[in-house]
Amino acid sequence: MSAGLAMGECSSKCYNMFIIETVCVAWFSLEFLLRFVQAPSKLEFLRGPLNIIDAMAILPYYVSLVVSEDDPSLEHEKPGGGKGYLDKLGLVLRILRALRILYVMRLARHSLGLQTLGLTVRRSTREFGLLLLFLCVAVTLFSPLVHLAESELTGTHDFSSIPASYWWAIISMTTVGYGDMVPRSIPGQVVALSSILSGILIMAFPATSIFHMFSRSYQELKMEHDRLFKEECAAAAAAAAAASGELQEAGGVEGGENLAPPGLGLRLDKDSVHSLESLSLLGKGGDAAGNNNHNLPPAAF
Repeated sequence: MSAGLAMGECSSKCYNMFIIETVCVAWFSLEFLLRFVQAPSKLEFLRGPLNIIDAMAILPYYVSLVVSEDDPSLEHEKPGGGKGYLDKLGLVLRILRALRILYVMRLARHSLGLQTLGLTVRRSTREFGLLLLFLCVAVTLFSPLVHLAESELTGTHDFSSIPASYWWAIISMTTVGYGDMVPRSIPGQVVALSSILSGILIMAFPATSIFHMFSRSYQELKMEHDRLFKEECAAAAAAAAAASGELQEAGGVEGGENLAPPGLGLRLDKDSVHSLESLSLLGKGGDAAGNNNHNLPPAAF
């Protein structure tokens, strides 16, 4: 009874997840199609890296609808005992389902930090190439040394071969250190110390250049976003001004010359009366102060 309830709960959760995924994929598909229709160049749109990621994230859902992984025909085997074509197709289907994690990469379209990271990686390919070259040279150098120190001199079996020692050299130089392969002898520990110090220096060499490239890319993208935002604001303000001008022209055509609101003429008359009264008072003040002979000229009135 409990097993049946557990299976029912599992199927219900799977069904709810399928509904949520269907809604999300439908939304992403609609957005992708609308951007494809509005794109001026369809070929350039399909070549865009973010658009390729969007397509790779959406397509596995539709492939899983066409070909079901639980289909009994996928378990078909050839008479010789090898896996058939449909088995390989099932493996491809599972890989495509794993590609759904690319949904996360869609955040790069709206995240300044992820855009900066992608631009930095694209601009720093030479630095990353140098880092990989330095690392490969150091791994090739320290792997035979630790194999010689541990296997040939002490007889331990942790470092069974030179290619097996590559894994130890990589995790040691990158300061990860899983601990699955540890040198026990003093010569091996000396080699390990040398490899760790060399790894720190090798990782630090291109880090400064990559950091400066990241900072420069962030400033450029931030200025570009600010410029686009100002252009959008200016375009919106211009559209609003044009709309208000059209409304005023339409109101002028309908109202004729009576564009002034009621009472405006009365206000103008009162203002003119107050100005004349002030001027007359100013003239009387000049007459009263005639002893200093600085009367206002008649043109002032």
